[in-house]
Order: sequence, then C-alpha cells, then structure tokens
Amino acid sequence: MPSRIPVPDAEDAGDAALAAPDTPHRERAELQRQGAKAALRGEALAANPMLDAINRPLTTGESESVWAARRDDWERGHSAQQDAGAMPATAVAGSAAELRARDEALFGVTRVLTFSGARGLSTASGFFFEHDGRLFLVTSRHVLFDAPTAHAPDRIEIDLHTDARDLTRLARLSILLHRDGLSVWHEALDSGGVVDVAAVELDRQALPVDAVLSAFGPQHLAAGFDLFDVGDRLVIPAFPLGFFDTVHQLPVVRQASVASCYGVRFQGLGYFLTDGRMHRGCSGAPVLARVDAPAAGRSRWCLLGVHSSRMDMATRDPVLDEQLGLNCAWYADVLMTLTAHSRQAQS
Repeated sequence: MPSRIPVPDAEDAGDAALAAPDTPHRERAELQRQGAKAALRGEALAANPMLDAINRPLTTGESESVWAARRDDWERGHSAQQDAGAMPATAVAGSAAELRARDEALFGVTRVLTFSGARGLSTASGFFFEHDGRLFLVTSRHVLFDAPTAHAPDRIEIDLHTDARDLTRLARLSILLHRDGLSVWHEALDSGGVVDVAAVELDRQALPVDAVLSAFGPQHLAAGFDLFDVGDRLVIPAFPLGFFDTVHQLPVVRQASVASCYGVRFQGLGYFLTDGRMHRGCSGAPVLARVDAPAAGRSRWCLLGVHSSRMDMATRDPVLDEQLGLNCAWYADVLMTLTAHSRQAQS
C-alpha cells in the first residue's frame, strides 16, 4: 500500500512494533497524537493530512471506511487537545507539570556527588528504584567504593525537586555510606565476581515532604530477554562530565543502542554492551528502552540496565585508532536481588 502519512520513527515505534499484531491500534494512537500536536501548533482541522489527495482512497486504493476512520482519528486527537486548551491557563500548566513530573527519565534520575568529609571527590549518576514499599538510590558500585583507584567516599549527596511547577526549587540530601563500621549499600556477587551495581536504601522520613520523585520499579523491568535485539535504540539520562541543566537540575539524555546479544552475559559477565557516546559522570545511569504505546497508567520506559563504564582495547593505538565507543550496562534484573527484603552481602 502506498505510504500515506509519516509513521513513527524508531524512537516512537521500533521495527518489531510496526509489524506487531496490534499495528492498527498503534497507527490509530499515532494519528491521534499527530492531531493533538497539530492543535498545539495552532493548526486548524483543515490541516488534517488525510484530506490531502495523496492520502485519499482514489490514490491509496484503500476503502472509504478505512480512510474515514483515519481521518476521524486525527480529528479526535486535534479536538481533544483543543478542549484541553480551552481550560484555564493555570489548570493546563498544572496538568502538564504533573504529567512531566511522572516521567522517570527526568524525575527518577539524580546527580550523585561523593565526598570524603567536606572534600568533594567525584560526580556520577544514579536513579531511584522502589520495591515492596522501600525506596533505593541505585548507582554503580565503583561510585561508592573502588579499591583500584583508592576511591572511598564516606558520604554522598543528591538533589531532589520540591515543586513540579518551579523546577528551580530543590532540597539536597546527604547520605552517610557507613554505619557502625559497615557500609550501608547493598551489592551482589555472581559467577563473574562483584556486580558493579549498588543500592542504598533511603529513609523516607528524611526526604522532603514535598519531594517530586518518580521512581522506577519492578514494573519497569523487561519480562524476558527476547524482547530486545541488537541495534534497538536506547536512551541514557545522565550527568556526563557533570554537565546538566544547572538551573533546573535535570539530566541530559544520550542516545545509544544495544551492541551485543541482549540476554547473553558478555564474555561471561553480567552485562551487555551499548553503543553510544558516554563520558565520566554517567556511571550509575539507567539504560532505558522506549515502550511504544504503553497501556494507560504505565510508563513509556523499560529499564534494561545500569550504565557502568566505557569499554576500550588495551592494545588500541591512541594515535591511529579511535576509541571503540562501546559501554558496559549491567542487567537490571540484579535490582530485584539488591532490593529484596533480606539483607544482602555488603563490602
């Protein structure tokens, strides 16, 4: 069938999704989304692309009823957005702010500052994970302790938003990393050794009562390892080299893709590879895949892994050869072990 209107790109709907059995439903949802976006741009109903000659039945060969359904879907999205636009400006702004505050890629990710006493040591990334009512900060284990580099902070600090409408309002939380001579973070071992992921349980009583926080959880984990393939697009919200929106304390998002067989332990270790430009400061960031057409009330993100470090070849000629541009992402299913009710082994 001839192409009619632009279909979602790979970020909105991957190749596998386009061939899925519920493609008609997804196409209808996309048409409504495009109609809503047109209304936001101030375009009239006459801008409906289904009214163009190239998209009419005489050109496409489809039935009149199928064409009419597509036309109506676009208009439905356009009208819904216009109805929302008729609401008082304060109500619209509040609704948009609340929806944005539920985006885990923005408000489930935080910058992690490490300290030894009052001396700052490093900056990294982390994210929130909730399991069985308990809240955790997840980051790379080497952010909290790394013997080869003698990195041994005694506390960390994270920032929390306190107003969904005014993103400049923040509270800073300081977390001690040792209690009674023991480290407070949860870590895990597997057949390959120490997993480079750590989880620190947070005291909810210590959080600001108005904290704007959208945590990941078990519902964000992939149901199986056969859902993603090599080349699938990923996003990694993080704080590369400590760079971020310093006014609103929001991360930036790097694009990446799955670079090794997802579900297979690369070289026998508990991670897979990603292909993307990453930097120091990204350690501990969530590795996410976009979920096409999520069910009502569900997040659009699937948590695949935890970014750990860049991978390079020891034999690479620094003059003749560029860096590989590959990175290690530890499988996120380890979070279910780290955040289980039973206390995990600690360093």
